Amino acid sequence: METKADEIANGIYRLSTYVPGIAPPDGLTFNQFLITAREPLLFHCGPRAMFPSVSAAVSIILPVEQLRWISFGHIEADECGAMNLWLEAAPEAQVIYSELGCEISVNDLADRPPRALARDEVLDLGGKRVRVIATPHVPHAWEAQVLYEETTETLFCGDLFTHVGDGEPLTREGIVGPAIAAEQMFHFTSLGPFTAPTIRKLAELTPKRLALMHGSSFEGHAAGELNALANRYEELVQAAAA
Repeated sequence: METKADEIANGIYRLSTYVPGIAPPDGLTFNQFLITAREPLLFHCGPRAMFPSVSAAVSIILPVEQLRWISFGHIEADECGAMNLWLEAAPEAQVIYSELGCEISVNDLADRPPRALARDEVLDLGGKRVRVIATPHVPHAWEAQVLYEETTETLFCGDLFTHVGDGEPLTREGIVGPAIAAEQMFHFTSLGPFTAPTIRKLAELTPKRLALMHGSSFEGHAAGELNALANRYEELVQAAAA
């Protein structure tokens, strides 16, 4: 298992592990993101089995023990399975999560108490600034959230825009079509009346790039991609209601 590291924005690295056995014949990437700053942050922990490979990739960029913050999009093995392995490897690291997520899961799951971020609270990493944005049930899980890094205007989208294959680390090609194809394959989104409005709210941030958990990250008119995805999901909800 090989994890590749690529810088997709100033001081932001995509750590990508390609697994061909999932969704054959195209396979699926599992991505984590390292934000380098005075207090480095890792977004997505990966499953436990990937920890040796992902931590080796991180160590090429900075010593793993220097990690200060850890976060993820929701409670799921590929999001936080290796959380406590990271906490063990980085003695000063602490999980940051929404207040709701801490209350219902992370306070119990994490080996060290997490830091709960209040609504719209911004955490200064020293050179980078991140904000946790709650997105309940979008794309799935009550405690779902995304992370927005303000200095590079990068939105860490979690499972939004999931698509298969081992594409380039960063693309300017549209990602909505591949995301809808993956939705039709996996049916992973909790489609409902609040799905599209929640995604449109993210578009109001007007990010410059979208960092994806599964698939190539996107750079370009990101708000347009978010609104287009919201429109497609709204169509799916309306079709199901009919």
